[in-house]
Amino acid sequence: MGGGLLLIAVHQPTHLLTDPMPSGASPLPQGIQAEFKSEQKFHASCYIVTNYVHAGVEWMQVDLEADGASVEGLARFQQGLFHARRLRQAGISLTTLAISAWVLALFVALFAPLSIWPVVLINCASALLVLVAGLQSAWWVADWRAQALEAPSVELVEEPSEPTTWHKGLINHFGNGLLAQVGAPVLWLGGWSLLALVSVTQFWNLALPAAVVGQSASIGAALALALAFGLLVFERRLAQETAAQWPEASQLAQLSRVAIICLVISAICLLFANAESVWPLRLATLIGLLPALVALEFLLRGVLSLFSPRQPRLEPRLMAQSFIAGLLRWPPQPLLALQHELHNRFGIDLRQIWAFTYMRRAFLPVLLVVLAVGWALTGVHEVPLQGRGIYERFGKPVEVFGPGLHAGLPWPLGRVLNIENGVVHELATSVSEAATAPLAAAEGPAPLIANRLWDASHVNDKSQVIASSSGDKQGFQIVNMDVRFVYRIGLTDQAALAATYNSADIPTLIRSTASRILVHDFASRTLDELLGEQRTSLADEIGRSVQADLQTLDSGVEILATVVEAIHPPAGAANAYHGVQAAQIGAQALIARERGAASEQTNQALLQASTARDQAQANAREVNAGAQAANLRFAAEQKAYAAAGQAFVLEQYLGQLSQGLAHAKLLILDHRLGAGSAPTIDLRSFTLPADPSVPRKAVQ
Repeated sequence: MGGGLLLIAVHQPTHLLTDPMPSGASPLPQGIQAEFKSEQKFHASCYIVTNYVHAGVEWMQVDLEADGASVEGLARFQQGLFHARRLRQAGISLTTLAISAWVLALFVALFAPLSIWPVVLINCASALLVLVAGLQSAWWVADWRAQALEAPSVELVEEPSEPTTWHKGLINHFGNGLLAQVGAPVLWLGGWSLLALVSVTQFWNLALPAAVVGQSASIGAALALALAFGLLVFERRLAQETAAQWPEASQLAQLSRVAIICLVISAICLLFANAESVWPLRLATLIGLLPALVALEFLLRGVLSLFSPRQPRLEPRLMAQSFIAGLLRWPPQPLLALQHELHNRFGIDLRQIWAFTYMRRAFLPVLLVVLAVGWALTGVHEVPLQGRGIYERFGKPVEVFGPGLHAGLPWPLGRVLNIENGVVHELATSVSEAATAPLAAAEGPAPLIANRLWDASHVNDKSQVIASSSGDKQGFQIVNMDVRFVYRIGLTDQAALAATYNSADIPTLIRSTASRILVHDFASRTLDELLGEQRTSLADEIGRSVQADLQTLDSGVEILATVVEAIHPPAGAANAYHGVQAAQIGAQALIARERGAASEQTNQALLQASTARDQAQANAREVNAGAQAANLRFAAEQKAYAAAGQAFVLEQYLGQLSQGLAHAKLLILDHRLGAGSAPTIDLRSFTLPADPSVPRKAVQ
């Protein structure tokens, strides 16, 4: 690292600091170089001047704590006050523009959040904020140089600068706090970068719809181009500055290109924005990635700077350096920064390595060979398992490829057109283009399209005029139907060629053919015939007619099945048709109810007649049986009287008397009983002489 560190004696003149270094390579071996570096670093009578590279030009960082340090002869210190004044003016102007655009974007987003204006304004404001962050970071460096040149060498301020009274008060208030530990430059850089990054993130929307912007788009584009032209003049002036006079000018010029690109592309998007084009909105949104990436890089640099020791008397470096902004140059040199960094820190010069030199020379031939091989590989085509490929050689179809890998002439001499191989599709004769049916969850409720009630309109229903007859008059009616076709492209090669070259849009062809067949077929059918006919036979008839017409057109389409999902009157006439059906059903129900009542009354009458007849027969049989029993009893008594005579009569008398007196209370008076004789009570049982088995009861 002999080129990285320069040892200067105490009494050596300071004009040698401005002399360019003769070589970036070190003549010392690495071991001696490291030892020599340690001697330089800790030598008391020396001061260290470190090389840094900006845009390929080396400049030296001065340490004011070294003895004999003098900065009066350095051009960047002499012009430090002038640079600080220019940066301050430019920073205030651009900050005003950026904040105005940012507030205007928020205001427009409240009333037109889906227009192009919020995105364009916030992206331009973010790009300007990134540039303001770079200008302020460069202002800290320029202000430090101005103070280092004006202040005595023994009394230098500890902080880089204290420009205003309110800033001094803020530093005094937080002197021992966050500002003392982190530093105001890091906080300001992180604040501007975070604001730009959050703004782009919050307004990021790649789904903006196309809309008419009007005359205001031309005015906005003109203002953006005018501001871009002003920044271009500012960038050209920065690019003309040399590294010896202003080392940070090249980095600021690169940041200016970021704002210029955002403004120019935003103006182009505003000029081409209309109700049909969507790409201006997408491009206006994507251009926000450029300031967002630069802001993110600034945040990372600010965080990493916290881990480096703070040296107030060492000349500060520009913290707002951007690798992404450094790529905005022509010709592009993405590895230039890496080459300078390796040369600066490790003394490695990639230009002196033979391998890298050979790679640079062989890059173009190798690239041409890779491009040629890649172009040749475009002749290898892969046909998926469920597809076929029609191979065209010089625009003429010569073969139909099956699934697998196939080789042919490279593009554009030969190409393969993909076509389906046995894929089955379902097509409705009428599909609403305004809205598509959402997918329903497996465990959720059925979708609205599954509602087949007549009083609801369906997206696949197609109105059709059919014949109608009312008495002797003929007319027409309107009916809604949902007819679907299940089809595929024929499996033969001829069908594949016909489907590719004879049909521009197969679904539209099938739908138009089916509509014509349905109009012709249903013109002679009435509503009762359609509702009462078997749908299977009707679907087969429609499918055969459509297939015949498609074969006549040589479309290469094969109709596998035709499904008639529904045939019903229109939704507007559903209530009237339901009323007619309800009246017919009510009449049939009333007839059936009256027939049931009449049958019930007839059965009740038959039941009553049968009951009366059976009761009469039972009564007659009972009377007849009583008469026969009385007759038999009379005959038996006659025989007994003839045999026993008066004894039978007495027995009968006594039996009747016994039955009559069985439960009666008797009082017997006998005139033969006198007063002088005691009454006699006969306690013997009274029995009839004819029936000795019956016990006699005592007479009381």
